[in-house]
Amino acid sequence: MMYNLLKGKRGIIFGALDENSIAWKTAERIHEEGGTFVLTNAPAAMRLGNIDALAEKVGCQIIPADATSVSDLESLVDKAVEILGGNIDFVLHSIGMSVNVRKGNHYTNQNYEFTEKGWNVSAVSFHKLMQVLYKKDAMNEWGSIIALSYMAAQRVFPDYNDMADNKAFLESVARSFGYFFGRDKKVRVNTISQSPTATRAGQGVKGFGGFIAFADKMSPLGNATAAECADYIVVMFSDLTRKVTLQNLLHDGGFSNMGVSQEVMEMFE
Repeated sequence: MMYNLLKGKRGIIFGALDENSIAWKTAERIHEEGGTFVLTNAPAAMRLGNIDALAEKVGCQIIPADATSVSDLESLVDKAVEILGGNIDFVLHSIGMSVNVRKGNHYTNQNYEFTEKGWNVSAVSFHKLMQVLYKKDAMNEWGSIIALSYMAAQRVFPDYNDMADNKAFLESVARSFGYFFGRDKKVRVNTISQSPTATRAGQGVKGFGGFIAFADKMSPLGNATAAECADYIVVMFSDLTRKVTLQNLLHDGGFSNMGVSQEVMEMFE
């Protein structure tokens, strides 16, 4: 159902790699709700996905940018403002990676060069992005910035590895920078802690198939899908949530408040 919640609003979307990604689904929903935006991702990541097809579908431009490079981000923001015809109303940071996970390095046996690269891409990039937006005064008042997180930032999920640390760092950046963005620019900054979702990144985690099934049995409403997360992001980008900021918003079908479910107990009885 369409309500034109984002009519006239302009933004930047990071991380639309393929049709399974949350950023991809969000781009489609924003387009349906009347918003305009540019898509961006690192050139290396873009070669792995199909972002050109999405850009054609929603009628937007792509600006390649390495989110760990301040100069790339500065160029991205300048070009986005020029292409969109004004300052930015919404930004989605939907990027994250762990080289240790890719290489099969256990949490207790990390390659620290890989660790640093992971937290730079997954968390420090969010600070760099907001710093560029803040210094350039590129956000409109009552704009909304969202980054995607995961429950492993607060709880132990052994195979999530150093991505858990990255997400904890990401959430802290959102709160700390969000204070200054709110006080000085009237811009809100939040993270969304989503259910395990069958994206390219999620499927790279060891045992992901078993965990997504477990989470679904634990959650009274079941796992939230990528499309449902896109709906939530649209609401967070709209004027309906103007006073929501500095929050880690749990979008997980109730998983985060569960101790154990009857469905899981029955598996052991």
